Amino acid sequence: MATILIVEDHPTMRDAMRLVLEEDGHDVEEASDGETGLAAVRAHPPDVVLLDLNIPVMSGTEVLEALKADPATADVLIVVVTATGEEGRARSLSKGADDYITKPFSPLALLRTVERALRGSAPSGS
Repeated sequence: MATILIVEDHPTMRDAMRLVLEEDGHDVEEASDGETGLAAVRAHPPDVVLLDLNIPVMSGTEVLEALKADPATADVLIVVVTATGEEGRARSLSKGADDYITKPFSPLALLRTVERALRGSAPSGS
């Protein structure tokens, strides 16, 4: 399965996402802020980054822009996972995100979004 990095500042949300993904067979790494997440991707690029927009130290948008601007990490799949709502979808996708899912979401929705990103399918409308 895939290696997935969760960049999320809320421990409960990170734990919930990790449990769902590990149960599905994925290897999961975690970062609690943008700077740590960016360093983790640069050190060992995962297959997918689940990136919250509202994280400390460096915003998710800044992390997204930095990863997509760096040729070494530009191809890493990034799924924005946020409570920001649908209004951030177009902006995130225009900055290079591969998909976008809003909180709260079901475990099945998370898995489907990750699977869609790994297949290279277009983002869904939800």
